[in-house]
Amino acid sequence: MARTKFSAEVLTPEGEVFSEEVEMVATRTVVGSIGILAGHEPVLAMLEPTELRLYRSDTDVVRFAQAEGYLQFAENRALVLVEEAIAPEALDRGTFEAKLGDARASAERAEEGTEERARAERDIRRYEAFLSVGQ
Repeated sequence: MARTKFSAEVLTPEGEVFSEEVEMVATRTVVGSIGILAGHEPVLAMLEPTELRLYRSDTDVVRFAQAEGYLQFAENRALVLVEEAIAPEALDRGTFEAKLGDARASAERAEEGTEERARAERDIRRYEAFLSVGQ
């Protein structure tokens, strides 16, 4: 069933990785999963590392491994601002497995409640999410 399309843009610090008309944006916020369709109420949400899905149609889905960031939806326009957005086929499993190992080691060395520990735990969540998307 065709749905009304709206503009969706995905930006990282390196620049634009996606800008097209879509029927739905699906991702995960800090309070749970969210799906945005045309006409959705305005929303601003903090995003967790997960798989970002941009539905051009029911059968044409663009996927990214999404890092932390923000989703803004207003006036039928979705803006996804994230630290990283990597297509699953571009994920290098070996690199991310090594990064995950380093992050786990950093978390074990860091004292509880420190910024270093929080950063390591954030990296662990990101790399685990990226590896799950790349399967």
